[in-house]
Amino acid sequence: MPHVAFTAHLLRHVPSPNGEAPGDTLRAVLDAIFMQHPTARGYVLDEHGALRQHVVVFIDGLRAHDRQALSDPVRPDSRIHVLQALTGG
Repeated sequence: MPHVAFTAHLLRHVPSPNGEAPGDTLRAVLDAIFMQHPTARGYVLDEHGALRQHVVVFIDGLRAHDRQALSDPVRPDSRIHVLQALTGG
């Protein structure tokens, strides 16, 4: 099962323990995680279900490309990292 890890900085804002969740796309895996930790959904996804501007997701070390539909493929042994992007100037 894919493993999902939330960075410590993101965890300061919303409880989302690291864990495993089934799915073959980023959407399916995140939906499974959010069923276990529903408060994390609103912090990671916007009202349309897309990644929020301040959130970045990496799948096996590569940045997820589909920020809207979250259709990036995920393997059973994938490692997914959800982190808060740094913004500002």
